This record gives sequence, structure tokens and C-alpha cells, in this order.
Amino acid sequence: MGRKFEVRKVAMAKTAAQKTKVYSKYGKEIYVCAKNGGADPEANLSLRRLIEKAKKDQVPAHVIDKAVDKAAGGTGEDFAPARYEGFGPGGCMVIVDCLTDNVNRTITDVRNCFTKTDSKLGAQGSAAHMFDHLAIFGFKGDDDEVVLEALMEADVDIHDVEVDGGEVTVFVPHTEFFKAKTALSESFDGITFDVEEITFVPQTETEINEEARPMFDKFMDMLNDCEDVQNIYHNAILND
Repeated sequence: MGRKFEVRKVAMAKTAAQKTKVYSKYGKEIYVCAKNGGADPEANLSLRRLIEKAKKDQVPAHVIDKAVDKAAGGTGEDFAPARYEGFGPGGCMVIVDCLTDNVNRTITDVRNCFTKTDSKLGAQGSAAHMFDHLAIFGFKGDDDEVVLEALMEADVDIHDVEVDGGEVTVFVPHTEFFKAKTALSESFDGITFDVEEITFVPQTETEINEEARPMFDKFMDMLNDCEDVQNIYHNAILND
């Protein structure tokens, strides 16, 4: 499988299935982003990206507005980011990103997910070094040369450009998100992004066999049920 599959797999694993949990996670992330960088999406580019992503995931406008208004009013909780890394069922590598107002609660919840599924919580950096932190754009097309030229003219740092089945996938460092999006939007009139996100892409893959699959599914379900878990990234290949 190519990187296109990896991106879709990682994106699918990032959020809980229940809409209410998705809304809650977006609301918390938007609140933190607006509180730290300002509540004006025109001035806070990270907030603008997050709001656009939330809308694509069909998060209601009132959820977005409530989170931004709370941040602008200076009310609400103080959340801090926390990242945990380790090795899940079948030996796959896992990164768990959280937003928490109680670190002790969060680490206890996340550790339980690892210990109850025969997984191992590792030290900081134990898994992240095997992932690339990238901005990814996917859109219809079949000519990687013209895409490369447009990005190079805009002085965008390019990680990779792939073409597969009428779909172009652009990989750039996560810090180049807005620069790359602007270059693509200005170079190709009417471009529509099927994929538009910042994520962790694994450098290697670990196949989960039939024996480890039930425990892997349990591990993912437990993490997604944790109140403070925002995103989950892994390098597992699942053969359904």
C-alpha cells in the first residue's frame, strides 16, 4: 500500500465514531487555539484552519461559535497539550495527543488503555521519531510535474508529490501548510481539496495479524473513549 492509503487510514483512526465526541473534541481544540492565538480567524491562521476542518467534518456552527466566544470572553478551563507514545497490540507504534486540565487523570486514563491491552507506554520520543509531521493535500489531477512547478515557484518546501488513480497527493512540512495551500489555490482555479490536514505519517508499517486484531480494536476503542484524547496516530496495517 502507498502513502495515500496511509493518510486515509490515519485520518480514519483519529476521531471517535460518535458525533457528540467529535463535536466535543473540536470544541475543546478550537477553544484552546482561539485562547492562545486570538479569536479572530483572519489573524489566527491556525484557528482558521481548524474551523475549516471542523466545518468539513460537519461540526455545527453553534459548537464552533460557542468555543470561540468562550475563548474571547476569557472564561472556561485551562487546557494544556499532552502527548503520549508507545507500542500497541501487535507491536505497532502509537502517538496519542491529548488536551487536559488534569494531567494526573489523563495519564492514568491513557496508561490504563495500554496496560489493559498488553501494550507498552513508552518514553517521550519513543515512537514520534518514526513518523513525519506533515501537511497533506489531496485533490483531483494526474500531472505531478505541474504541481511541483507551482509549489517550487512559491518557494514551498516539498516533502513529496504523488499521483495515483487520478488523485494528486502533496506532502509538505506541517509548518508549510498555509504557504502550500495558497500556492495551490492560486495556481489551479476552482481546486477542491479532498484531503487537507496536518497529521503524522508513519515511515514504516506494522501489519496486525488476526490474533492481535481484537486487542488492537479494543485498544483503539478505549483510547477514543478517553475524555482528554484528541487524536490517535499509528503505523498499523489492518487487513479486513
